[in-house]
Amino acid sequence: MERFYDAHLYVANWGTHHVMFRLPSDLLAPDVVEDYCVGHRVATWVKGESVVLDFASEDEAGEFDFDYDPGSLLSAIVGVRAELAAGDLRALYLAWLAAYGAWERDEDAFAPEADDEVEPPIPPGLRTLTAAQRALADFLRLDEDLLVTAAQVSPSLDEAADDPDDLARWVALRPAAEKDRFLVRVAQGEAVRVRTELLRRFRGDTVPAALAPGRRTVADLLDNAACRRTDRERHLAAQRAEEEARQEEARSRARERRLDRLEEEGDAAWSRVDALIATRKPAEYDAAVILLTDLQALAERGDRDDRFVSRVSALRQAHGRKPSFIERLDRAGI
Repeated sequence: MERFYDAHLYVANWGTHHVMFRLPSDLLAPDVVEDYCVGHRVATWVKGESVVLDFASEDEAGEFDFDYDPGSLLSAIVGVRAELAAGDLRALYLAWLAAYGAWERDEDAFAPEADDEVEPPIPPGLRTLTAAQRALADFLRLDEDLLVTAAQVSPSLDEAADDPDDLARWVALRPAAEKDRFLVRVAQGEAVRVRTELLRRFRGDTVPAALAPGRRTVADLLDNAACRRTDRERHLAAQRAEEEARQEEARSRARERRLDRLEEEGDAAWSRVDALIATRKPAEYDAAVILLTDLQALAERGDRDDRFVSRVSALRQAHGRKPSFIERLDRAGI
């Protein structure tokens, strides 16, 4: 990484995830990255004219997954390198957030005083991640409730968009010699890098205070995420209960309609039971027991239990040499 490669990804089936990036330090300033470092989970160092980033996630308690394709994972994530080079710091914030999110899986991940750590600068656009940033968040096991909680104060990208008039005024105030150097670099094929440097400097000089929301502590973020998770789970449980109640009511109505039709059928239903049993086929035995279950419910509804018991006793006696059928009656409680 220090000498040759721009990106590296590593996974192990015991729960270790690592992804690393190398960028020119004039495109991603090391002192900017330092704000987002969290021990070995988000680490950085400078080698020559490059800055190396190392994002790590551990989950030894999780289930082993032997189906990882590191190549496809890196392809999905590597786009964040270009985004970082262009001044988009969302990937750094996601890595910082995922690092402290590990505390919810491992209570020994940090010392108690880490509760008071204050979050780094909050980049805009956390509510609308790119595909690469989404893949990075998943790879680092960033909890969705924690991400939504953190993103609540992140300004939208539209709000953070550069004002062309402000940019023009800022450029006009640059020294002529500085602008000449930039133009020479553009002519030499460094247009993308020059644009990135200019925009980073412009934003650093002109970003209004309104786009710099108040910082929260790690404890604030984790506690609010836990509350959101509890509320969400309670809401989902209430929805499931309502849906189960609706389904039970629908089943009850369907059962009552079925019993009404069975009552109109009268003794013909018992004739159907005899016909099904006479086939000596297991599937027909099952159908006979289902029909008898409905007849039992109909007898209970009409307060005719004695008559039902008498007719079932006669069935048992008549078909006592059919153990498979008798066993089905026993299992059904008939």
